[in-house]
Amino acid sequence: MIKHQRALSGVLALAVAVAPLAAGSAATASTGTADHDGLHEVMHRLTTVDGGPGALIRVRDRRGDAVLTSGVADVTSRAPMRGDSSFRIGSMTKMFVATTVLQLVGERRVVLDAPVEHYLPGVVRGHGNDGLAITVRQLLQHTSGIPDYLNYLSLQEVLKDPLAHHDTRDLVNIALAHPPTFKPGTGWSYSNTGYLLAGMLIEKVTGHTYGQEIRRRIIKPLRLRQTYVPGDTSAIPGPHPRGYARPGQDAPLMDFTAINPSVAGPSGSMISSGTDLNRFLGALVRGSLLRPAQLRDMMRTRPTGSPGGSAYGLGLESDPLPCGGLYWGHDGGILGYQTLGGATVDGRQATVMVNLYPGGSDAQDHDTKAAVQTALCEDRPSL
Repeated sequence: MIKHQRALSGVLALAVAVAPLAAGSAATASTGTADHDGLHEVMHRLTTVDGGPGALIRVRDRRGDAVLTSGVADVTSRAPMRGDSSFRIGSMTKMFVATTVLQLVGERRVVLDAPVEHYLPGVVRGHGNDGLAITVRQLLQHTSGIPDYLNYLSLQEVLKDPLAHHDTRDLVNIALAHPPTFKPGTGWSYSNTGYLLAGMLIEKVTGHTYGQEIRRRIIKPLRLRQTYVPGDTSAIPGPHPRGYARPGQDAPLMDFTAINPSVAGPSGSMISSGTDLNRFLGALVRGSLLRPAQLRDMMRTRPTGSPGGSAYGLGLESDPLPCGGLYWGHDGGILGYQTLGGATVDGRQATVMVNLYPGGSDAQDHDTKAAVQTALCEDRPSL
């Protein structure tokens, strides 16, 4: 989710260990099918007035697959954005983690309304945080009240050594050194810490890392060829755009393509592509990855307080479409990349990526959502 952009932008201004890059004007050419006129306009905005270096969107609907690109993948070489790019997906990782946990629920190895303490004894303790009072469901739905570790992580230290390893338990303990945001089950507040704990739960229950389970349960069955749980690996395999951040308005861009994604772990470390994410989203919402009871649990939402009408289930968010109905998906933001993917239950999917985060404008936030909504509405079946 895009929850920390402004705070991160302020911290970036303090980072002196990474050399800034000169920003050039974005290229405006787009490639794609001629019948996506509205989408071409949004993509053009993303890489001109919105300020993003480059963007891509992959769309799948009844007409087939289409990819539209705009701008550049590299502000130094001016190489154009490629439609087959891989990129970091940030919090879209949460959909994969939640799906894995819900598969374990379907196998009766995890109980959604059981206390976290049952699976992770002694982990959630201190400063009023109590694993006996927090359920697995609450972790996945951001209703646990556990503080978000990103609110307290020293990003200055992260940026001084972006390739350093970060232990998941240590990140959890950063959060647990602070009191809960609210009593479990009484509110909603986005917390990346809950998904760090969900990843730990997967490992405790299965004896394998969350990455191994995601590969076995999702990546391999769906044949997702550009989707990875990278662990400590800093490189992005295959063709990919450089990932940038902007420390302040009109400031030079900073290149964060190579980072150790363990700083995000099960809350946001994964790499994927537009093609793979659309395939995953389509399989998820049509019930190919979860049993009916678990898919209903995932899609049982509560309002987030967003003025746009967003509601959050278990690792999956619903948003209204301007043409009517809902789409299901998630957004993501990690150093270098902003993403958003969505799917409808009648078989339309769209995933957008901009290679700038944090430091993008409010208009960039708006138009990433507008791109997905436009794509999903352009081929809406007639009623």
